[in-house]
Amino acid sequence: MDLSKVQNIIEKCVNEEGYSLYSFDAKKQGKDLVLSVVVDRVESISMNDIVALTDKLNAVLDENDPIEESYMLDLSSLGAEKPLKVNELSSYVGKYIHLHLINPIDGENIYEGTLSECLDDSLILSYRIKTREKKITVLFSNIKKVRLAIKF
Repeated sequence: MDLSKVQNIIEKCVNEEGYSLYSFDAKKQGKDLVLSVVVDRVESISMNDIVALTDKLNAVLDENDPIEESYMLDLSSLGAEKPLKVNELSSYVGKYIHLHLINPIDGENIYEGTLSECLDDSLILSYRIKTREKKITVLFSNIKKVRLAIKF
C-alpha cells in the first residue's frame, strides 16, 4: 500500500469539500488497519458535517481503491476547543478564545474573551469581569497558547 497515494486522494477530496487535512495516519490496531483522518476549517464542524465527509471519503476511496486490504476510516475534527495558530487569528475575529500568555498582563496569564481585532503584531481581546466589559491588547509574541473556547 502506498500511503502517500492514499493521503493524496484523501487530501484532494477533503480540500474539494472545503476542509483542510490536519493529519493523516494509517496504523494496525490488532488485526485491523485504521485510517485516522483529522480535518479542520475556520467554520465550526458539526457531527452531520463529519458524517457527510465520511460518506464522501468512503466513496472516493472505494472508487480509487488504493488499499488492497480491508480498513476502517476514522474521521474527526479538532473539536470545539481546537488549538489555533497565531498567524491565522485574523480568521477568528468575533470568536470566543482562550489565551495563555508567556508574561502576565495585570497579574493574569490566562484570559478568555472575544477576539475583537487583529493588528499587525497584536490582538485586542474583549472579556468580562463580573458585569463589566474590558479590553486588552496582547502582543502576538506574548502568546504561549491560543485555542477556541466554549462560552458558558
